[in-house]
Amino acid sequence: MTTHTKNTTNGESPEITLYTNHACPWAHRAHITLRTLNIPYKEVIIPLDRPRDPWYLEINPRGLVPSIKITTADGKLKDEIITESAVVSTFLAEMFPDSEFWPRSEEDPLMRARINFFVDTWFTKVNTFMYPILKAEGEEKETLGSQLVAAVKKEIEPLLENAGPFFGGSEHITLAEAMTAPFVIRYRAYIDGSLMPASLLKGLEALPNYSKWSKAVCGESSVTYVFDGPEISKRTAERLAKMKAEAK
Repeated sequence: MTTHTKNTTNGESPEITLYTNHACPWAHRAHITLRTLNIPYKEVIIPLDRPRDPWYLEINPRGLVPSIKITTADGKLKDEIITESAVVSTFLAEMFPDSEFWPRSEEDPLMRARINFFVDTWFTKVNTFMYPILKAEGEEKETLGSQLVAAVKKEIEPLLENAGPFFGGSEHITLAEAMTAPFVIRYRAYIDGSLMPASLLKGLEALPNYSKWSKAVCGESSVTYVFDGPEISKRTAERLAKMKAEAK
Protein backbone atom coordinates (compact mmCIF):
# COMPACT_ATOMS: atom_id res chain seq x y z
CA MET A 1 0.00 0.00 0.00
CA THR A 2 1.32 3.44 -0.98
CA THR A 3 0.21 6.60 0.80
CA HIS A 4 -0.03 9.94 -0.99
CA THR A 5 -0.17 12.89 1.41
CA LYS A 6 -0.82 16.02 -0.59
CA ASN A 7 -2.55 18.97 1.01
CA THR A 8 -6.08 20.05 0.23
CA THR A 9 -7.83 23.33 0.86
CA ASN A 10 -11.16 21.70 1.67
CA GLY A 11 -10.75 21.36 5.44
CA GLU A 12 -9.94 18.07 7.13
CA SER A 13 -9.44 15.47 4.43
CA PRO A 14 -11.44 12.27 4.25
CA GLU A 15 -9.65 8.95 4.33
CA ILE A 16 -9.53 7.60 0.79
CA THR A 17 -8.18 4.27 -0.38
CA LEU A 18 -7.77 3.86 -4.14
CA TYR A 19 -7.80 0.31 -5.49
CA THR A 20 -5.97 0.56 -8.79
CA ASN A 21 -3.52 -0.76 -11.32
CA HIS A 22 -1.14 1.66 -13.03
CA ALA A 23 -1.45 -0.16 -16.36
CA CYS A 24 -5.22 0.32 -16.54
CA PRO A 25 -6.37 3.40 -18.51
CA TRP A 26 -9.68 3.50 -16.65
CA ALA A 27 -7.97 3.56 -13.25
CA HIS A 28 -5.66 6.22 -14.66
CA ARG A 29 -8.68 8.55 -14.73
CA ALA A 30 -8.94 8.41 -10.95
CA HIS A 31 -5.22 9.07 -10.54
CA ILE A 32 -5.43 12.18 -12.71
CA THR A 33 -8.40 13.51 -10.76
CA LEU A 34 -6.81 12.85 -7.37
CA ARG A 35 -3.51 14.45 -8.39
CA THR A 36 -5.11 17.47 -10.04
CA LEU A 37 -7.30 18.20 -7.04
CA ASN A 38 -4.50 17.52 -4.53
CA ILE A 39 -6.55 14.89 -2.72
CA PRO A 40 -4.57 12.71 -0.29
CA TYR A 41 -5.11 8.98 -0.66
CA LYS A 42 -3.77 5.53 0.05
CA GLU A 43 -3.16 3.20 -2.85
CA VAL A 44 -3.62 -0.55 -3.15
CA ILE A 45 -2.46 -2.21 -6.37
CA ILE A 46 -4.82 -4.87 -7.73
CA PRO A 47 -3.11 -7.39 -10.07
CA LEU A 48 -5.04 -7.72 -13.32
CA ASP A 49 -3.19 -10.72 -14.76
CA ARG A 50 -4.85 -13.28 -12.49
CA PRO A 51 -8.26 -13.89 -10.91
CA ARG A 52 -9.18 -11.32 -8.30
CA ASP A 53 -8.66 -12.18 -4.66
CA PRO A 54 -11.88 -12.88 -2.71
CA TRP A 55 -11.27 -9.88 -0.43
CA TYR A 56 -11.32 -7.53 -3.41
CA LEU A 57 -14.47 -9.07 -4.84
CA GLU A 58 -16.13 -8.15 -1.56
CA ILE A 59 -15.17 -4.53 -2.25
CA ASN A 60 -16.08 -4.60 -5.93
CA PRO A 61 -17.93 -7.75 -7.07
CA ARG A 62 -17.14 -6.87 -10.69
CA GLY A 63 -13.45 -7.14 -9.90
CA LEU A 64 -12.65 -4.00 -11.86
CA VAL A 65 -10.46 -1.01 -11.07
CA PRO A 66 -10.65 1.70 -10.00
CA SER A 67 -12.62 1.54 -6.79
CA ILE A 68 -12.33 3.88 -3.83
CA LYS A 69 -13.22 3.49 -0.19
CA ILE A 70 -13.97 6.76 1.57
CA THR A 71 -14.58 7.81 5.17
CA THR A 72 -15.20 11.48 5.97
CA ALA A 73 -14.10 13.21 9.16
CA ASP A 74 -17.67 14.24 9.98
CA GLY A 75 -18.81 10.61 9.94
CA LYS A 76 -21.36 11.12 7.17
CA LEU A 77 -19.50 8.61 5.02
CA LYS A 78 -18.03 5.49 6.63
CA ASP A 79 -16.09 3.02 4.45
CA GLU A 80 -18.34 3.81 1.50
CA ILE A 81 -17.34 2.14 -1.76
CA ILE A 82 -17.51 3.95 -5.11
CA THR A 83 -16.78 2.05 -8.34
CA GLU A 84 -16.46 2.70 -12.11
CA SER A 85 -13.93 5.23 -13.35
CA ALA A 86 -16.25 8.00 -14.55
CA VAL A 87 -18.36 7.74 -11.40
CA VAL A 88 -15.28 7.77 -9.16
CA SER A 89 -13.73 10.77 -10.89
CA THR A 90 -16.95 12.79 -10.97
CA PHE A 91 -17.67 11.93 -7.33
CA LEU A 92 -14.24 13.19 -6.30
CA ALA A 93 -14.71 16.35 -8.35
CA GLU A 94 -17.99 16.99 -6.53
CA MET A 95 -16.46 16.25 -3.13
CA PHE A 96 -13.53 18.60 -3.76
CA PRO A 97 -15.06 21.43 -5.81
CA ASP A 98 -12.74 23.30 -8.14
CA SER A 99 -14.45 25.53 -10.70
CA GLU A 100 -11.49 25.27 -13.09
CA PHE A 101 -11.62 21.48 -13.07
CA TRP A 102 -15.37 20.81 -12.85
CA PRO A 103 -17.69 23.77 -12.14
CA ARG A 104 -20.69 23.33 -9.89
CA SER A 105 -23.94 22.96 -11.81
CA GLU A 106 -25.29 26.29 -10.57
CA GLU A 107 -22.06 28.09 -11.50
CA ASP A 108 -21.59 27.00 -15.10
CA PRO A 109 -24.04 24.36 -16.35
CA LEU A 110 -23.02 25.12 -19.95
CA MET A 111 -19.37 24.22 -19.30
CA ARG A 112 -20.42 21.01 -17.59
CA ALA A 113 -22.59 20.13 -20.57
CA ARG A 114 -19.74 20.85 -22.98
CA ILE A 115 -17.31 18.71 -20.99
CA ASN A 116 -19.82 15.86 -20.94
CA PHE A 117 -20.39 16.19 -24.69
CA PHE A 118 -16.65 16.22 -25.40
CA VAL A 119 -16.07 13.07 -23.34
CA ASP A 120 -19.04 11.30 -24.91
CA THR A 121 -17.81 12.25 -28.39
CA TRP A 122 -14.32 10.97 -27.66
CA PHE A 123 -15.53 7.54 -26.58
CA THR A 124 -18.33 7.04 -29.10
CA LYS A 125 -16.65 8.49 -32.19
CA VAL A 126 -12.87 8.15 -31.69
CA ASN A 127 -11.72 5.71 -29.04
CA THR A 128 -13.71 2.85 -30.59
CA PHE A 129 -10.83 2.54 -33.07
CA MET A 130 -8.09 1.99 -30.50
CA TYR A 131 -8.43 -1.72 -29.73
CA PRO A 132 -9.20 -2.74 -33.34
CA ILE A 133 -5.99 -0.93 -34.40
CA LEU A 134 -3.99 -2.72 -31.73
CA LYS A 135 -5.27 -6.10 -32.89
CA ALA A 136 -4.96 -5.41 -36.63
CA GLU A 137 -1.93 -6.01 -38.80
CA GLY A 138 -0.44 -4.55 -41.97
CA GLU A 139 -2.74 -2.65 -44.29
CA GLU A 140 -5.74 -3.03 -41.99
CA LYS A 141 -3.83 -1.30 -39.16
CA GLU A 142 -3.00 1.62 -41.46
CA THR A 143 -6.60 1.86 -42.69
CA LEU A 144 -8.01 1.93 -39.18
CA GLY A 145 -5.40 4.49 -38.17
CA SER A 146 -6.53 6.75 -41.00
CA GLN A 147 -10.13 6.32 -39.89
CA LEU A 148 -9.22 7.34 -36.34
CA VAL A 149 -7.49 10.49 -37.63
CA ALA A 150 -10.54 11.30 -39.75
CA ALA A 151 -12.80 10.90 -36.72
CA VAL A 152 -10.62 13.21 -34.62
CA LYS A 153 -10.58 15.77 -37.44
CA LYS A 154 -14.36 15.70 -37.83
CA GLU A 155 -15.52 15.27 -34.24
CA ILE A 156 -12.81 16.49 -31.85
CA GLU A 157 -10.87 19.18 -33.70
CA PRO A 158 -13.82 21.66 -33.75
CA LEU A 159 -14.45 21.11 -30.01
CA LEU A 160 -10.87 22.17 -29.25
CA GLU A 161 -11.01 25.39 -31.24
CA ASN A 162 -10.68 27.56 -28.12
CA ALA A 163 -8.46 25.23 -26.08
CA GLY A 164 -6.16 27.31 -23.97
CA PRO A 165 -4.35 24.87 -24.03
CA PHE A 166 -6.90 22.74 -22.14
CA PHE A 167 -10.56 22.24 -22.87
CA GLY A 168 -12.87 25.23 -23.00
CA GLY A 169 -10.08 27.81 -23.00
CA SER A 170 -8.79 26.70 -19.61
CA GLU A 171 -5.17 27.16 -18.61
CA HIS A 172 -5.62 24.25 -16.21
CA ILE A 173 -6.57 20.63 -16.71
CA THR A 174 -10.31 19.91 -16.53
CA LEU A 175 -12.47 16.84 -16.09
CA ALA A 176 -12.53 16.59 -19.89
CA GLU A 177 -8.81 15.80 -19.80
CA ALA A 178 -9.07 13.52 -16.77
CA MET A 179 -11.56 11.37 -18.68
CA THR A 180 -9.69 11.23 -21.99
CA ALA A 181 -5.98 11.72 -21.19
CA PRO A 182 -5.30 8.04 -20.32
CA PHE A 183 -6.08 7.19 -23.94
CA VAL A 184 -4.47 10.24 -25.54
CA ILE A 185 -1.16 9.44 -23.87
CA ARG A 186 -1.48 5.74 -24.75
CA TYR A 187 -1.81 6.58 -28.43
CA ARG A 188 1.66 8.11 -28.27
CA ALA A 189 3.09 5.22 -26.26
CA TYR A 190 1.60 2.63 -28.61
CA ILE A 191 2.97 4.45 -31.64
CA ASP A 192 6.43 4.53 -30.02
CA GLY A 193 6.04 0.81 -29.32
CA SER A 194 4.97 0.09 -32.92
CA LEU A 195 1.54 -1.10 -31.77
CA MET A 196 -0.09 1.75 -33.69
CA PRO A 197 1.11 3.00 -37.08
CA ALA A 198 3.51 5.96 -37.19
CA SER A 199 1.22 7.50 -39.80
CA LEU A 200 -1.37 7.91 -37.05
CA LEU A 201 0.86 10.33 -35.12
CA LYS A 202 1.69 12.21 -38.31
CA GLY A 203 -2.01 12.58 -39.07
CA LEU A 204 -2.90 13.74 -35.58
CA GLU A 205 -0.04 16.23 -35.45
CA ALA A 206 -1.35 17.79 -38.67
CA LEU A 207 -4.51 18.82 -36.76
CA PRO A 208 -3.55 22.12 -35.09
CA ASN A 209 -6.12 22.17 -32.30
CA TYR A 210 -5.71 18.52 -31.35
CA SER A 211 -1.93 18.66 -31.63
CA LYS A 212 -1.66 21.63 -29.26
CA TRP A 213 -4.11 20.14 -26.80
CA SER A 214 -2.68 16.62 -26.79
CA LYS A 215 0.87 17.87 -26.25
CA ALA A 216 -0.30 19.88 -23.24
CA VAL A 217 -2.19 16.84 -21.93
CA CYS A 218 0.78 14.50 -22.31
CA GLY A 219 3.04 17.01 -20.55
CA GLU A 220 0.81 17.38 -17.50
CA SER A 221 2.31 15.93 -14.31
CA SER A 222 -1.08 14.65 -13.11
CA VAL A 223 -1.23 12.55 -16.30
CA THR A 224 2.35 11.28 -16.31
CA TYR A 225 3.14 10.56 -12.65
CA VAL A 226 1.95 6.93 -12.69
CA PHE A 227 2.33 6.36 -16.43
CA ASP A 228 5.15 4.20 -17.79
CA GLY A 229 4.68 4.20 -21.55
CA PRO A 230 7.35 1.64 -22.54
CA GLU A 231 6.23 -0.81 -19.86
CA ILE A 232 2.57 -0.46 -20.80
CA SER A 233 3.39 -0.94 -24.49
CA LYS A 234 5.44 -4.03 -23.64
CA ARG A 235 2.65 -5.57 -21.57
CA THR A 236 0.07 -4.75 -24.22
CA ALA A 237 2.22 -6.38 -26.92
CA GLU A 238 2.60 -9.50 -24.78
CA ARG A 239 -1.13 -9.67 -24.15
CA LEU A 240 -1.92 -9.25 -27.84
CA ALA A 241 0.57 -11.98 -28.77
CA LYS A 242 -1.01 -14.32 -26.25
CA MET A 243 -4.50 -13.59 -27.56
CA LYS A 244 -3.40 -14.27 -31.15
CA ALA A 245 -1.69 -17.53 -30.15
CA GLU A 246 -4.78 -18.71 -28.30
CA ALA A 247 -6.97 -17.86 -31.29
CA LYS A 248 -5.00 -20.18 -33.61
